[in-house]
Amino acid sequence: MDMNWTEIVVTVACKDIDRVGDIANMTVPYGIYIEDYSNLEDDVHNIAKIDLIDESLLAMDRSVGKVHIYISPEENPNEAIAFLRERYIAENIPFEIECQGCNPNDWLENWKKYFKPINVGNKLLIRPIWENDYDNSENRKVINLEPGLAFGTGTHETTRLCLEALEEYVKDGAAMLDVGCGSGILSVAGLLLGAKSAVGVDIDELAVKASVENADRNNVKDKYTAVNGNLTDKIQGKFDIITANIVADAIIDLSGSIGNFMNDDSIYIMSGIIDTRLQDVLFAIQDKFDIISQKEEKGWICLSAKKK
Repeated sequence: MDMNWTEIVVTVACKDIDRVGDIANMTVPYGIYIEDYSNLEDDVHNIAKIDLIDESLLAMDRSVGKVHIYISPEENPNEAIAFLRERYIAENIPFEIECQGCNPNDWLENWKKYFKPINVGNKLLIRPIWENDYDNSENRKVINLEPGLAFGTGTHETTRLCLEALEEYVKDGAAMLDVGCGSGILSVAGLLLGAKSAVGVDIDELAVKASVENADRNNVKDKYTAVNGNLTDKIQGKFDIITANIVADAIIDLSGSIGNFMNDDSIYIMSGIIDTRLQDVLFAIQDKFDIISQKEEKGWICLSAKKK
C-alpha cells in the first residue's frame, strides 16, 4: 500500500462487528475491510481436514473482529478517529483503535492542503480559516471553520445534505438544537441563516470545545450554547428546528423522545443514515413523524420531518 495512506484498525467483540462496520463506513466513501473469523470452522465443516486452514488463522482470537479503514492522503485520520471514538462510546460498544502511520502534526498540515473553500447549497460557503484567497462573488454566507479533531468539515455527504436542508427550513428567529454537533458547523450555519439561538450537544468534550471556538470565529458565540452530554439527556425547552447528523441507531433511539422538544410546526432533520438502514429508521419514526423531504447522495440519506 502507498505509504501516504493511513490504516485505522478497530478491534471489537464479534457480536458488535456489524454495527461497528456501519459506523466505520461513515468515515470513508470507498468501503472498509472487515476481519471476522468467528465462523471459521463452520465455514469449512465440509472440508475433510481442518488443517487445510492456515494454522495462523486457527490461532486467531475468534471472539473479536477487526475493522480496517484506509484514509487517503487528502483526508485527516485524526478526524475519523475522533468521530469513531465518539460514536462507539455513544453506542456503548467496547473498542480499541490503532493507527498505522499516524503523525498527527504531519497529517494536520498535509490535510490542510486539500481542504479548500467550497460552496454548499445556494447560500453557504465553507471556508477553512487558513484559506484567505477564495471567490465569494455570489455573496454567500461564509462559515469560517477550523475543524480541529472534531468531525464535520462540510465535505462529507451527510453534513452537506444537512446544510442544504437548513437552507430550506431555517426561518428568521428560529431556535435550533443540533444533536451530535461535532465541529459546530450546523449550528453556525443555522445562526448565519437567521436562527436567533442554537444549542449544540455532543458526547465528546473536544467537539464541544471546537464548536464554541467555531461559533466565536463566526461572531455568533453570543447566540450559541454548547452542552457536553449524550443525545438530549441534558437538554430542556422546545426548538423550531432540530438537526441530528448521527448514525441510524442513534437516530432511532433519539426519535422516541425528540418530539418532546418540538413545537407543532418544528422541523426535524435526520442525516448520517446509510441507505441500507433507511427502512429501519423509517419504521421507527413512522408513528410519530411525517417525512416532508428525503434527499440522497452517494448512498447517504437525509430526512426532514414534522410531528404527526
